[in-house]
Amino acid sequence: MLLHAEWTPYIKRRAAELGFMACGISRAEFLEEEAPRLENWLKKGMHGKMAWMENHFDKRLDPRLLVDGAKSVISLLLNYYPPAEQQQSDDTLKISKYAYGRDYHFVIKDKLKTLLADMQANIGEVGGRCFVDSAPVLDKAWAKKSGLGWVGKNSNLITPGAGSFFFIAELIVDVELEYDGAIRDYCGTCTKCLDACPTQAITEPYVVDGSKCISYFTIELKDQLIPQNVAGQFGNWVFGCDICQDVCPWNRFSKPTQEAQFQPHPELKSLSASDWQEITHEVFQALFKQSPLKRTGYEGLKRNIKFVTGQSQLDLGS
Repeated sequence: MLLHAEWTPYIKRRAAELGFMACGISRAEFLEEEAPRLENWLKKGMHGKMAWMENHFDKRLDPRLLVDGAKSVISLLLNYYPPAEQQQSDDTLKISKYAYGRDYHFVIKDKLKTLLADMQANIGEVGGRCFVDSAPVLDKAWAKKSGLGWVGKNSNLITPGAGSFFFIAELIVDVELEYDGAIRDYCGTCTKCLDACPTQAITEPYVVDGSKCISYFTIELKDQLIPQNVAGQFGNWVFGCDICQDVCPWNRFSKPTQEAQFQPHPELKSLSASDWQEITHEVFQALFKQSPLKRTGYEGLKRNIKFVTGQSQLDLGS
């Protein structure tokens, strides 16, 4: 068994061996700074029809209510940025880069379970839970607290030298570890993300109205139709949106992921706009097996494609 002084270095070393690009650790405690911000955001209805975000308010702010005896939050980052040659061209319909490959929930959960099992084998009795969007955990707040980056004006976590194209996950455990400190905000006077957002979802620096975001409309909104008042504002995005990240100067430091499971289906890059419009259920199943696009499903994707290409208006007018 490892000595207590060796626990934290071991965890960070093992996380790197499992493919995580960064690992930071913070004390499990009530998130005082985030509490009033979250309450205000919800009161203003910026979560739209994502009613689940109103649930478990207290648990979102205190990990000790999620894991008995929680003492440490281990935050981990996993890069998903695709190589340039695998990225979609600007003249086709587009999906967010995070959805190119296998659903990250599967990929990261396996790594987290391995890390927790290794901790239990080398440290001793460690109680804890793995979290990948699966419970009310404020990922970005914990990553920021553990020094992995700062939350930018587009509300994404930004890491110096790496950008923001990565997933965030946590292990909340019941052992004391060595804790990292937060770093400063390096957004400066830059407003590129605010200026570029076509739906003005970034209402002010550091505040994103989720109910106005293209990702909300194309992924989270389950209505049969997307509201016509945002028609023509989505560009060619049919699942998610990367605009506020693509324009961020810090993402010039993004490096291609080494995770093979995030590599896109070979045919994805070659899909033309007309291919997208004519996509069949069989092609959808083949291209997006175990993909995040399963979240919106075939019918949801078809709705988005019709909306972006103006077919929804034609259907309404006929």
